[in-house]
Amino acid sequence: MKILVISLAGIGDTLIATPFIRELRENFPDVTIDALVRWPGAKDLLEHNPNVNRVFQKDLMTCGLLEVLRLFRLLRREHYQLSINTHPQGPRLYRVAAWLAGADVRISHEYERFTWLDRLLITGTLPQDYSRHSIENNSDVLPLIGAKKKLASPEMEFFLESGDERLADDFLAKHKLSGQNLLGIHVGSGGTKNLRLKRWPLKNYAGLVRRLNQKRPDLRILLFGGPEEINDQPVVLAQANHDLTVEVKTQNLRQTAALMKRCSAFLSVDTVLMHVAAAMKVPNQIVIEAPTLNPTNLPYGHPFTLVKNPAVAGRNLDYYRYDGGDIKGTREELLACMASITIENVYDTVTRLI
Repeated sequence: MKILVISLAGIGDTLIATPFIRELRENFPDVTIDALVRWPGAKDLLEHNPNVNRVFQKDLMTCGLLEVLRLFRLLRREHYQLSINTHPQGPRLYRVAAWLAGADVRISHEYERFTWLDRLLITGTLPQDYSRHSIENNSDVLPLIGAKKKLASPEMEFFLESGDERLADDFLAKHKLSGQNLLGIHVGSGGTKNLRLKRWPLKNYAGLVRRLNQKRPDLRILLFGGPEEINDQPVVLAQANHDLTVEVKTQNLRQTAALMKRCSAFLSVDTVLMHVAAAMKVPNQIVIEAPTLNPTNLPYGHPFTLVKNPAVAGRNLDYYRYDGGDIKGTREELLACMASITIENVYDTVTRLI
Protein backbone atom coordinates (compact mmCIF):
# COMPACT_ATOMS: atom_id res chain seq x y z
CA MET A 1 0.00 0.00 0.00
CA LYS A 2 1.14 3.55 -0.79
CA ILE A 3 -0.15 6.74 0.85
CA LEU A 4 0.47 10.29 -0.35
CA VAL A 5 0.15 13.04 2.26
CA ILE A 6 -0.53 16.36 0.52
CA SER A 7 0.47 19.46 2.50
CA LEU A 8 0.71 22.34 0.04
CA ALA A 9 -0.25 25.20 2.36
CA GLY A 10 2.21 26.90 4.73
CA ILE A 11 5.37 25.40 6.20
CA GLY A 12 3.79 25.65 9.64
CA ASP A 13 0.82 23.65 8.38
CA THR A 14 3.22 20.91 7.29
CA LEU A 15 4.74 20.84 10.79
CA ILE A 16 1.20 20.63 12.17
CA ALA A 17 0.66 17.57 9.93
CA THR A 18 3.52 15.60 11.51
CA PRO A 19 1.43 14.08 14.35
CA PHE A 20 -0.98 12.78 11.72
CA ILE A 21 1.90 11.30 9.72
CA ARG A 22 3.05 9.61 12.92
CA GLU A 23 -0.47 8.22 13.41
CA LEU A 24 -0.39 6.82 9.87
CA ARG A 25 2.92 5.09 10.58
CA GLU A 26 1.66 3.69 13.90
CA ASN A 27 -1.42 2.27 12.15
CA PHE A 28 0.31 1.10 8.98
CA PRO A 29 3.94 0.31 9.85
CA ASP A 30 4.79 -1.36 6.55
CA VAL A 31 3.22 1.02 4.01
CA THR A 32 5.00 3.62 1.91
CA ILE A 33 4.16 7.12 3.14
CA ASP A 34 5.24 9.92 0.78
CA ALA A 35 4.56 13.64 1.08
CA LEU A 36 3.91 16.41 -1.43
CA VAL A 37 4.77 19.91 -0.19
CA ARG A 38 5.05 23.37 -1.70
CA TRP A 39 7.89 25.05 0.18
CA PRO A 40 11.59 24.12 0.52
CA GLY A 41 11.23 24.73 4.28
CA ALA A 42 8.49 22.10 4.42
CA LYS A 43 10.85 19.67 2.73
CA ASP A 44 13.55 20.57 5.28
CA LEU A 45 11.35 19.56 8.18
CA LEU A 46 10.10 16.31 6.61
CA GLU A 47 13.09 14.87 4.81
CA HIS A 48 14.65 13.51 8.03
CA ASN A 49 11.33 12.37 9.49
CA PRO A 50 11.58 8.56 9.89
CA ASN A 51 7.85 8.21 9.29
CA VAL A 52 8.14 9.57 5.73
CA ASN A 53 9.66 7.62 2.87
CA ARG A 54 10.01 10.40 0.28
CA VAL A 55 9.25 14.10 0.01
CA PHE A 56 8.22 15.69 -3.28
CA GLN A 57 8.51 19.49 -3.30
CA LYS A 58 7.19 21.88 -5.93
CA ASP A 59 5.70 25.37 -5.81
CA LEU A 60 2.72 24.78 -8.08
CA MET A 61 1.85 28.49 -7.98
CA THR A 62 5.07 29.63 -9.67
CA CYS A 63 6.54 26.73 -11.62
CA GLY A 64 5.88 26.23 -15.32
CA LEU A 65 3.33 23.89 -16.86
CA LEU A 66 5.97 21.41 -18.00
CA GLU A 67 7.29 21.09 -14.45
CA VAL A 68 3.76 20.47 -13.17
CA LEU A 69 3.15 17.81 -15.80
CA ARG A 70 6.44 16.07 -15.02
CA LEU A 71 5.70 16.05 -11.30
CA PHE A 72 2.23 14.57 -11.60
CA ARG A 73 3.32 12.06 -14.23
CA LEU A 74 5.86 10.85 -11.69
CA LEU A 75 3.27 10.73 -8.90
CA ARG A 76 0.73 8.85 -11.02
CA ARG A 77 3.35 6.21 -11.78
CA GLU A 78 3.58 5.52 -8.04
CA HIS A 79 -0.03 4.22 -8.09
CA TYR A 80 -1.02 5.53 -4.67
CA GLN A 81 -4.02 3.81 -3.13
CA LEU A 82 -4.75 6.76 -0.83
CA SER A 83 -4.05 10.49 -0.72
CA ILE A 84 -4.95 12.79 2.16
CA ASN A 85 -5.06 16.57 2.01
CA THR A 86 -4.16 17.60 5.55
CA HIS A 87 -5.93 20.46 7.31
CA PRO A 88 -6.01 23.33 6.45
CA GLN A 89 -5.96 23.44 2.64
CA GLY A 90 -8.90 25.53 1.50
CA PRO A 91 -8.00 26.52 -2.09
CA ARG A 92 -9.37 24.23 -4.80
CA LEU A 93 -5.93 23.96 -6.39
CA TYR A 94 -4.91 21.58 -3.61
CA ARG A 95 -7.76 19.22 -4.47
CA VAL A 96 -6.87 19.50 -8.15
CA ALA A 97 -3.38 18.36 -7.09
CA ALA A 98 -4.90 15.31 -5.36
CA TRP A 99 -6.90 14.48 -8.48
CA LEU A 100 -3.83 14.84 -10.71
CA ALA A 101 -1.78 12.60 -8.42
CA GLY A 102 -4.39 9.95 -9.14
CA ALA A 103 -4.77 7.99 -5.90
CA ASP A 104 -7.75 5.63 -5.81
CA VAL A 105 -9.10 7.22 -2.60
CA ARG A 106 -8.68 10.98 -2.07
CA ILE A 107 -9.66 12.53 1.27
CA SER A 108 -10.12 16.23 2.09
CA HIS A 109 -11.91 18.39 4.64
CA GLU A 110 -14.74 20.54 3.37
CA TYR A 111 -14.15 24.29 3.38
CA GLU A 112 -16.12 27.41 2.64
CA ARG A 113 -16.74 27.79 -1.12
CA PHE A 114 -16.84 23.99 -1.48
CA THR A 115 -18.88 23.05 -4.58
CA TRP A 116 -19.84 20.08 -6.71
CA LEU A 117 -16.52 20.47 -8.57
CA ASP A 118 -14.54 19.92 -5.36
CA ARG A 119 -16.52 16.74 -4.76
CA LEU A 120 -15.62 15.50 -8.24
CA LEU A 121 -11.93 15.99 -7.51
CA ILE A 122 -11.93 13.89 -4.33
CA THR A 123 -13.68 10.72 -3.19
CA GLY A 124 -14.29 11.41 0.51
CA THR A 125 -14.85 14.47 2.67
CA LEU A 126 -15.26 15.35 6.31
CA PRO A 127 -16.23 18.62 8.01
CA GLN A 128 -13.67 20.94 9.55
CA ASP A 129 -14.12 22.33 13.05
CA TYR A 130 -12.82 25.82 13.79
CA SER A 131 -13.12 25.20 17.53
CA ARG A 132 -10.46 22.46 17.45
CA HIS A 133 -6.80 22.47 16.46
CA SER A 134 -5.79 21.38 12.95
CA ILE A 135 -3.97 18.45 14.56
CA GLU A 136 -7.34 17.26 15.89
CA ASN A 137 -9.04 17.98 12.56
CA ASN A 138 -6.42 15.77 10.92
CA SER A 139 -6.98 12.94 13.40
CA ASP A 140 -10.65 12.91 12.35
CA VAL A 141 -9.49 11.38 9.06
CA LEU A 142 -8.31 8.18 10.74
CA PRO A 143 -11.70 6.39 11.04
CA LEU A 144 -12.37 7.10 7.35
CA ILE A 145 -9.35 5.05 6.34
CA GLY A 146 -9.76 2.17 8.78
CA ALA A 147 -7.27 3.52 11.30
CA LYS A 148 -7.42 4.37 15.00
CA LYS A 149 -5.98 7.14 17.11
CA LYS A 150 -2.95 5.57 18.78
CA LEU A 151 -1.08 8.55 20.22
CA ALA A 152 -2.26 9.54 23.68
CA SER A 153 -0.44 12.88 23.44
CA PRO A 154 0.32 13.83 19.83
CA GLU A 155 3.23 16.20 19.33
CA MET A 156 4.64 18.07 16.37
CA GLU A 157 7.85 16.40 15.28
CA PHE A 158 10.90 18.12 13.80
CA PHE A 159 13.92 15.83 13.58
CA LEU A 160 17.30 17.57 13.67
CA GLU A 161 20.65 16.11 12.71
CA SER A 162 23.79 16.29 14.83
CA GLY A 163 25.25 18.67 12.26
CA ASP A 164 22.39 21.10 12.82
CA GLU A 165 22.98 21.04 16.57
CA ARG A 166 26.72 21.53 16.09
CA LEU A 167 26.22 24.51 13.78
CA ALA A 168 23.92 26.12 16.36
CA ASP A 169 26.53 25.74 19.09
CA ASP A 170 29.24 27.10 16.78
CA PHE A 171 27.08 30.14 15.97
CA LEU A 172 26.56 30.91 19.65
CA ALA A 173 30.25 30.48 20.40
CA LYS A 174 31.27 32.74 17.49
CA HIS A 175 29.03 35.54 18.71
CA LYS A 176 29.91 34.97 22.40
CA LEU A 177 26.32 33.99 23.18
CA SER A 178 26.91 30.60 24.79
CA GLY A 179 25.17 30.42 28.17
CA GLN A 180 23.47 33.79 27.65
CA ASN A 181 19.78 34.60 28.23
CA LEU A 182 18.52 34.54 24.62
CA LEU A 183 15.32 36.09 23.29
CA GLY A 184 14.46 35.07 19.72
CA ILE A 185 12.31 37.42 17.67
CA HIS A 186 10.74 36.86 14.25
CA VAL A 187 9.52 40.09 12.68
CA GLY A 188 7.91 38.43 9.66
CA SER A 189 4.85 36.45 8.66
CA GLY A 190 3.58 34.52 5.67
CA GLY A 191 4.13 36.24 2.34
CA THR A 192 1.26 34.78 0.31
CA LYS A 193 -2.06 36.54 -0.28
CA ASN A 194 -2.15 39.59 2.02
CA LEU A 195 -0.63 37.82 5.03
CA ARG A 196 2.11 40.44 5.32
CA LEU A 197 -0.60 42.67 6.81
CA LYS A 198 -0.75 40.54 9.95
CA ARG A 199 2.76 41.62 10.91
CA TRP A 200 3.28 43.75 13.98
CA PRO A 201 4.65 47.08 12.68
CA LEU A 202 8.36 46.98 11.96
CA LYS A 203 8.89 50.28 13.78
CA ASN A 204 7.36 48.65 16.87
CA TYR A 205 9.82 45.76 16.71
CA ALA A 206 12.64 48.29 16.36
CA GLY A 207 11.34 50.28 19.32
CA LEU A 208 10.95 47.12 21.41
CA VAL A 209 14.49 45.94 20.68
CA ARG A 210 15.89 49.39 21.43
CA ARG A 211 14.09 49.51 24.77
CA LEU A 212 15.15 45.99 25.70
CA ASN A 213 18.78 46.82 24.86
CA GLN A 214 18.57 49.83 27.17
CA LYS A 215 16.59 48.36 30.05
CA ARG A 216 17.59 44.68 29.90
CA PRO A 217 21.27 44.41 28.94
CA ASP A 218 21.22 40.92 30.44
CA LEU A 219 19.20 39.79 27.40
CA ARG A 220 20.77 38.90 24.08
CA ILE A 221 18.37 39.22 21.16
CA LEU A 222 18.46 36.94 18.11
CA LEU A 223 16.60 38.25 15.04
CA PHE A 224 15.28 35.30 13.05
CA GLY A 225 13.96 35.43 9.51
CA GLY A 226 14.28 34.21 5.97
CA PRO A 227 14.40 35.70 2.48
CA GLU A 228 11.11 37.53 3.06
CA GLU A 229 12.64 39.48 5.96
CA ILE A 230 15.90 40.38 4.24
CA ASN A 231 14.90 44.05 4.01
CA ASP A 232 13.21 44.18 7.41
CA GLN A 233 15.89 43.03 9.80
CA PRO A 234 18.33 45.85 8.89
CA VAL A 235 15.64 48.35 9.93
CA VAL A 236 15.58 46.81 13.41
CA LEU A 237 19.35 46.43 13.57
CA ALA A 238 19.86 50.09 12.66
CA GLN A 239 18.33 51.09 16.00
CA ALA A 240 19.76 48.24 18.06
CA ASN A 241 22.85 47.81 20.21
CA HIS A 242 24.92 45.44 18.09
CA ASP A 243 26.64 44.05 21.17
CA LEU A 244 23.27 42.81 22.40
CA THR A 245 21.41 42.07 19.14
CA VAL A 246 22.46 39.58 16.46
CA GLU A 247 20.92 38.81 13.08
CA VAL A 248 20.57 35.05 12.53
CA LYS A 249 21.53 33.74 9.10
CA THR A 250 21.04 30.03 8.45
CA GLN A 251 20.97 27.84 5.37
CA ASN A 252 17.75 25.99 6.10
CA LEU A 253 14.89 25.59 8.54
CA ARG A 254 16.60 22.77 10.45
CA GLN A 255 19.51 25.04 11.37
CA THR A 256 17.04 27.75 12.38
CA ALA A 257 15.17 25.29 14.59
CA ALA A 258 18.40 24.16 16.27
CA LEU A 259 19.20 27.77 17.23
CA MET A 260 15.66 28.44 18.42
CA LYS A 261 15.93 25.40 20.65
CA ARG A 262 18.63 27.23 22.60
CA CYS A 263 16.55 30.36 23.25
CA SER A 264 15.09 31.24 26.64
CA ALA A 265 12.09 32.90 24.99
CA PHE A 266 10.63 33.47 21.55
CA LEU A 267 8.38 36.26 20.23
CA SER A 268 6.35 36.33 17.01
CA VAL A 269 2.90 36.51 15.49
CA ASP A 270 1.42 33.24 14.17
CA THR A 271 4.09 32.16 11.69
CA VAL A 272 5.91 28.97 10.87
CA LEU A 273 8.53 29.92 13.48
CA MET A 274 5.79 30.15 16.11
CA HIS A 275 5.07 26.46 15.43
CA VAL A 276 8.78 25.61 15.32
CA ALA A 277 9.21 27.29 18.72
CA ALA A 278 6.42 25.12 20.11
CA ALA A 279 7.92 21.97 18.58
CA MET A 280 11.34 22.87 20.02
CA LYS A 281 9.72 23.48 23.44
CA VAL A 282 11.20 26.97 23.74
CA PRO A 283 10.40 28.27 27.23
CA ASN A 284 8.44 31.50 27.58
CA GLN A 285 6.86 31.53 24.14
CA ILE A 286 5.08 34.83 23.45
CA VAL A 287 2.56 35.27 20.63
CA ILE A 288 1.34 38.65 19.40
CA GLU A 289 -2.29 38.16 18.41
CA ALA A 290 -2.98 38.68 14.71
CA PRO A 291 -6.42 38.37 13.06
CA THR A 292 -5.42 34.96 11.66
CA LEU A 293 -4.84 33.35 15.06
CA ASN A 294 -7.61 30.96 16.12
CA PRO A 295 -7.98 27.60 17.91
CA THR A 296 -6.92 25.67 14.79
CA ASN A 297 -3.40 27.12 14.70
CA LEU A 298 -2.34 27.91 18.26
CA PRO A 299 1.08 26.62 19.43
CA TYR A 300 0.14 23.00 20.05
CA GLY A 301 1.05 21.09 23.18
CA HIS A 302 3.19 23.91 24.56
CA PRO A 303 2.37 26.73 27.00
CA PHE A 304 2.50 30.25 25.59
CA THR A 305 1.57 33.78 26.58
CA LEU A 306 -0.73 35.75 24.30
CA VAL A 307 -0.39 39.50 23.84
CA LYS A 308 -4.01 40.24 23.03
CA ASN A 309 -5.02 42.43 20.14
CA PRO A 310 -7.70 44.91 21.30
CA ALA A 311 -8.83 45.52 17.72
CA VAL A 312 -9.50 41.82 17.06
CA ALA A 313 -11.45 41.37 20.31
CA GLY A 314 -12.37 37.74 19.68
CA ARG A 315 -13.54 38.30 16.11
CA ASN A 316 -10.71 36.29 14.52
CA LEU A 317 -12.98 34.23 12.28
CA ASP A 318 -14.61 37.39 10.97
CA TYR A 319 -11.18 38.32 9.64
CA TYR A 320 -9.89 35.00 8.34
CA ARG A 321 -11.21 31.58 7.39
CA TYR A 322 -9.79 28.75 5.33
CA ASP A 323 -11.70 29.73 2.20
CA GLY A 324 -8.67 30.43 0.04
CA GLY A 325 -9.16 34.18 0.38
CA ASP A 326 -7.29 37.06 1.96
CA ILE A 327 -7.59 38.39 5.49
CA LYS A 328 -10.81 40.40 5.42
CA GLY A 329 -10.44 44.17 5.63
CA THR A 330 -8.70 46.96 3.78
CA ARG A 331 -4.96 47.45 3.98
CA GLU A 332 -5.51 50.48 6.21
CA GLU A 333 -7.86 48.58 8.53
CA LEU A 334 -5.45 45.67 8.96
CA LEU A 335 -2.44 47.89 9.53
CA ALA A 336 -4.39 49.77 12.19
CA CYS A 337 -5.47 46.47 13.72
CA MET A 338 -1.87 45.32 14.27
CA ALA A 339 -0.75 48.80 15.35
CA SER A 340 -3.32 48.67 18.17
CA ILE A 341 -0.84 46.47 20.09
CA THR A 342 1.62 48.89 21.67
CA ILE A 343 5.31 48.51 22.37
CA GLU A 344 4.45 48.83 26.07
CA ASN A 345 2.08 45.83 25.84
CA VAL A 346 4.78 43.60 24.40
CA TYR A 347 7.65 44.97 26.51
CA ASP A 348 5.71 44.40 29.72
CA THR A 349 4.96 40.80 28.71
CA VAL A 350 8.55 40.02 27.74
CA THR A 351 10.07 41.52 30.88
CA ARG A 352 7.51 39.85 33.12
CA LEU A 353 8.42 36.42 31.77
CA ILE A 354 12.21 36.63 31.47
